[in-house]
Order: sequence, then C-alpha cells, then structure tokens
Amino acid sequence: MVHVIKQTLEDTIFIKKMMIIALPIALQGLLNSIVNLIDNLMIGQLGETSIAAVGLANKVFFVFSLLIFGVCSGSGVLSAQFWGKQNIKEMKNVLGMALLIVLIGALLFTVPSLIKPELVMRIFTTSEDTITEGANYLTIAALTYPLSAISNAYAATLRASNRVKAPMFISMGAIIINIIGNYILIFGKFGAPAMGVAGAAMGTVIARSFEMVTILIVSYVTKSSAAAKISELFCFNKKFTALFFKTAAPVIANEFMWGLGTAMYSLVYGRMGDGAVAAVTIAGTITDLIIVFFQGTSNACAIILGNLMGANRLNDAEDYGKKFICMQFLLSITLAIVMVLTRWQFIRLFKVTQSVALDISRCIIMFALFMPAKMFNYVNVVGILRSGGDTTYCLFLDCSGIWILAIPLAFIGGLVLKLPIYIVFGMVLLEEVYKFTLGIRRYRQKKWLKNITIN
Repeated sequence: MVHVIKQTLEDTIFIKKMMIIALPIALQGLLNSIVNLIDNLMIGQLGETSIAAVGLANKVFFVFSLLIFGVCSGSGVLSAQFWGKQNIKEMKNVLGMALLIVLIGALLFTVPSLIKPELVMRIFTTSEDTITEGANYLTIAALTYPLSAISNAYAATLRASNRVKAPMFISMGAIIINIIGNYILIFGKFGAPAMGVAGAAMGTVIARSFEMVTILIVSYVTKSSAAAKISELFCFNKKFTALFFKTAAPVIANEFMWGLGTAMYSLVYGRMGDGAVAAVTIAGTITDLIIVFFQGTSNACAIILGNLMGANRLNDAEDYGKKFICMQFLLSITLAIVMVLTRWQFIRLFKVTQSVALDISRCIIMFALFMPAKMFNYVNVVGILRSGGDTTYCLFLDCSGIWILAIPLAFIGGLVLKLPIYIVFGMVLLEEVYKFTLGIRRYRQKKWLKNITIN
C-alpha cells in the first residue's frame, strides 16, 4: 500500500490528468453545496419548521436528481468509451437516449408535485405546519425538474469528451443568480414581495432556466460533441439500443433505487420530529462541502478509465484505477479530520437550538468515522466498476446495502428503539462497511477491465 501511494504521488502525469478533469467537477459540486448552505442559512432565519419543510420537499428532487445522475452516469460510461474511439455519431445517439429517459422521468416527478403537493409531503412527515410550508415550496420547485434534466444530459456529454470547464462556469453563473434571487425573494428586498420558502423555490427556477439555456447555447455555438441535430439524437438502431440498456439500465435502476431508499430515511427522520430533520438536513449540507471533492475524483476516474478502455489501453486503465483508490483514501483521511475540527464554525451559522446543534455535531462525527469506507465506495462504484460496464454488480451492491441493511436499521433505531438521531444516522452508515467488503473483492476480480464498445 505504501509503495502504491508513493508511486501515485510521484506520477505527475496521472495527477495532472486527474486534476484537469476532477477539479472543475469538484468545484461545480462545491459551488452547488455552497448555494445549498446559503439557502439553508436564509431559510433558517424563518425557523426550524421552514428548514424541515424545505429539507423534506427537496427529497423529491433528490430522488429525481439521482435518476438523472443514473442516466447521465450510465450514458457517460458509453460516451467516454466512444470518445476514446472518436466515434462522435454514437455519442450523439447516447445523448438522445439520455434526454428521452430524463425528460420522461421529469414528467413523472413534476406532475404529482404540481397537482398534489400536500399528499407528496405527507409521505415524509405528519406535521401539518411542515406539510403546508413544504407544499408551498414544492409547487414552484417542481418546475425546475425538466430544466435540470436537459442541463445534466448535455453537461454529461461535454464532460465525457473532456470539456469540463464549460459546465463549471455555467453552473457558477447559475449559482450567483440563485443566491441573489433567493435573497431578494425570501426576504422581500428591493421592492419585491417577501415570499419566504416560496421565494427560495422561485430563485431556483430562475437559476435553472439560465443554466439550461446557456449550456444549450454553448454546446451548439462551439460545435461540441453535444451539438446534435434532432435526427442525430433519435436515430437508434437495435444494436445501439441493446448496448445502451445493457450498460446504462443497471446504473439508472441503481441510482433510482438508492435514491428511493435514501428517501425512506427521511420518512423515519420526519417522524422523529422537526429537530431531527433539521439536524440531519444541516449536517448533510455541511458534509456535502467535503463530499464534492470525492465526487470530482470519482467522475474523473470514470471518464479517464473509460477513455483508456475505449482505446484498448487496458493495462493503463488498471494502473490508473489503483492510483485513484490511493488518492481517494488519502483525501478521505485528510478531509475527515478537517471536517471534525471545523464543524462548529459551520454549525454556529445556523439559527437552531442548542440540542439541535449538538445533534448536528454528533452526526458530522459519525459521518467522519465512516468516510474512508464511504469514499472508497464512491470511487469504486461510480469510477472504476461502472467505467468498464460492470453496472449490474454495482446495482446489486448499492441496492442490497440500502434495502437489506440500512433501511431496516433506520426503522428499528428511529421508530422502534427511538434512539437519538445521531445514533440512527450512524446505524444507517453501516451499509458503507458492507459495500466496502464486497466492493473491494469485486474490484480485484477485474471483471470491469474491458472495452465495451469493441464491437
């Protein structure tokens, strides 16, 4: 292990290649986390009920965003390998299939949120005040779902062709608009009405609209690999369709089922009280500031390994896979320590009671304890196994961990034993140890090390 770490740190070509792709993706994720932090700080001024309402309402988008991530991740596996072969025609077909799926998904999530928002909120909580606040937010926020679907599909195609800066800068612009819009509309500044949580949703709609329009303009004006005509997007043949669903369907199912399972935690937390929901929501907002770095390296791993395997450079892909694991391990230890040492500086920014603040602190410590295992799982599942098309095993790994282990533990700890929120949060994180144990064994079997576009 020490030898591999030394070899990784001395490989300047690997580190440079990783940084070029990982840093823009990580920075984009960091900016999104920062805007979530600022949103929660603004909404936090309205009280714990508002924090809980928006946190639970956003679980609908969270599940939908994981569906988007699954589609874009699965299609990104194919796009990265097609880019390695310089097969732009097939990349445009991949984009078309991804757009078709995410827009259908957006419709399925948007319609219930617009028509019956109170019914959707009742899935997560029994608090009438939280349901009312959450419904006000959800009816507006649901308009962002199709916008996000289109933006993410195009961004994934750009990243697969190593164009990672454009999505980052567009996201930066959208985040600035979101923050300004939220400030004006939540509190009623510059003559605007004070809309409260509905203002936060409206600010997000404006920002997502800007993001979608801008990424489409950039994609087509620069004649990128995503600049496809309608006829190029939707001209699927049987061979392509079979390859797409063989590779991407397990990823889509994986992320959707994992997201649905995570929403089940919220069902438990929502019945533990607004304080528990506020604690988990705020702890999640803080830990997201750290997770983005691992998401960046994991996505960089998927792109780089996919490009290498698409070009039939399997030995290089295996070598880089080891180095990504080492880099992820070093980052997880370092950032876990930083997160624990600085947690109170962030917690004090929120207007919550002392008991909720203590629960937030304990949830963060719990998260830090499981970080090495969790971040290995990130790079292994999202970056290594998926890059070679081993997506069915990833589906088994994620879904068995959350549905067989984590969800039963959450219900037992939160609703049967009525344990404190930070203990329940720690019980849920035990799934990371399970996934680590099976995941490292699968990685060593090398079934992921193949060129899936060879034919």
